[in-house]
Amino acid sequence: MTHTVTLGLVQTHAGADPADNLARTITLIEQAAAQGAELVCLQELFRSTYFCQTEDHEAFALAEPIPGPTTDALAPLAKRLGIVLIASLFERRAPGLFHNTAVVIDADGSLLGRYRKMHIPDDPRFYEKFYFTPGDLGFRAFDTRVGRIGVLICWDQWFPEAARLTALHGAWALFYPTAIGTWSGELELADAQHDAWQTVQRSHAVANGVYVAAANRIGVEGEIEFWGRSFVAAPGGAIVAEADDTESVLIATCDVEAVDREREGWPFLRDRRIDAYGDLTQRYLGAP
Repeated sequence: MTHTVTLGLVQTHAGADPADNLARTITLIEQAAAQGAELVCLQELFRSTYFCQTEDHEAFALAEPIPGPTTDALAPLAKRLGIVLIASLFERRAPGLFHNTAVVIDADGSLLGRYRKMHIPDDPRFYEKFYFTPGDLGFRAFDTRVGRIGVLICWDQWFPEAARLTALHGAWALFYPTAIGTWSGELELADAQHDAWQTVQRSHAVANGVYVAAANRIGVEGEIEFWGRSFVAAPGGAIVAEADDTESVLIATCDVEAVDREREGWPFLRDRRIDAYGDLTQRYLGAP
């Protein structure tokens, strides 16, 4: 008997009012559940605009503790709808200590845990190192009502090590809350950048024999045009479902047993030479 799980990815624009962003997102979560979603993943930092385009101390006021106001709003929602929920938050851990964090809420409303973004970018209009301390919880998987899942965040999606280590914790699917697009100074590169972004994540699906799901925001904010185009890739790398660049809920039904079939056909985990990978802990092995 086929074991399927239906996913919902929420992609939306963000405005200046966090309360409005939350209210609109809740409406979209409800729409996803009404369409059969058993797990809903939100985009990165969904409660605000992408404030990392500048280094602004006032933006720290957007941060909140976990548990806190957003989890207090989302946990009863997850319980009422009977869904697993992945939400990306600006975490205030302590005075002067902040993280880019995703929480996992189970279908009974319990807060299963959090993942703190490990790879922090510093690119034109993506000045995240000013705001976020790198994660210190490692790569994790969470046992939810829909099985064991892994959560990573945006810039993490470019690193095969992150996908591999999360998959090795037993996740059948990797979820990436995302805020990615093209800086207005590089619009001629937009198509190539998008292709690279999707290709590297599809490669994670193939190399690890897992589903990969990316929920990306939409709209123009400051000098960034966010792509949207959230998608789900199957363990063999094929695109199961892909959104356009409008506000929407992407629904995809996943055959969990495909993980076993793909790994039996392509036994990458069997053939890994774990005795030979010690140098991966080095920064670089070429000339100093």
